[in-house]
This record gives sequence, structure tokens and C-alpha cells, in this order.
Amino acid sequence: MPSILVVSASPSEKSKTAILAQFVADRLTSMEMEARHLRLRDLPPEALVRADIKDAEVAEAVALLKDADGVVLVTPTYKASYSGLLKVFLDLLPQYALAGKATLPLATGGTLAHALMLDYALRPVLHALGARHSVQGHFVIESVLDPASPDLITDPRYSEMLTQVIGQFDEAVKFAVKSAA
Repeated sequence: MPSILVVSASPSEKSKTAILAQFVADRLTSMEMEARHLRLRDLPPEALVRADIKDAEVAEAVALLKDADGVVLVTPTYKASYSGLLKVFLDLLPQYALAGKATLPLATGGTLAHALMLDYALRPVLHALGARHSVQGHFVIESVLDPASPDLITDPRYSEMLTQVIGQFDEAVKFAVKSAA
């Protein structure tokens, strides 16, 4: 069974980004993948800022990423880029930490004006970290996210697009696992 690490990069305790990340983790689990949700906000801030990879919690997070066949990165959009929390985490990873892995970048934000952030800010970093295949990302406007809804996403267009990119990610992970065997 492929293992997936879903990383949510919002520093907020009540975050639509983290809710979206858990939704994706649950969806991947229903597709017979072993998905774990890593909330970066739960890691010790001082250890992250100092890139202390010897800190037990940080070391465990890095090990989870290392052992995963695929990685989903879910970030809020701040100042037309991904969160500083995600940046700090990515900076402490070894140079080719994503080598051989499929990745799926997802972002939340207030307007579609920030949607290009996935391609011009996050995707180059994923490739620099050696990602085998970075699936087309998906940007979700926060206004279509309703935590009280069982489907989470209230707009069928966004829901369908998310379903499509998750399906593409599923295929990319299976290819990565097959290639590694």
C-alpha cells in the first residue's frame, strides 16, 4: 500500500487549509493509500526556525517525508506565495528529499489572483528538492470551503477539479512506486 504524507502548512489553529489537508488525506485513505497528516504548526517553532534536525519532533517529520511514496503539500497563500511555515520546513530538508516521490501542491486563498503561486513559487522548490513528478496543483478559494459540509467544497467545479488532481496524484504515486521496485 503506497504511503502518503499530507503536509498542512497553516500556522492557524482553526484553518481551512488544515481542514482541506485532512479531507485530502481521508480521500487518499479511501483509495487504499496509507495517508498521514502532518500539521507543521504542531512542530516546535524554535527547532524549525533553527533548522534543528536533531529535535525529535522535527526528525520524525523529516523521517515521515523520507519514507513516503508521495507528498501532498497544502498551504495558505500569503503575499502571493506559500506560507513561511512551509518555507522553513522545506529549507531544513536534505537537497533531494523528494527524489523519486510524486508531489501534489495545493493552496487556499482569498481570490484567484493568487492561483499562479503554485506554479511560480512552490513548484520550482519541489523540483529543486528532486520530486520525480509534481502533479498539476489546485488552488481552492476559501469561500467555497465549508467545514460543516460533508463534501467540504460547496462549488461543484472546485470539487471536480480536486477529484481530478487527486486521481492524477494517485496515478503518479503508483508509477513512482512501480519505478522504485
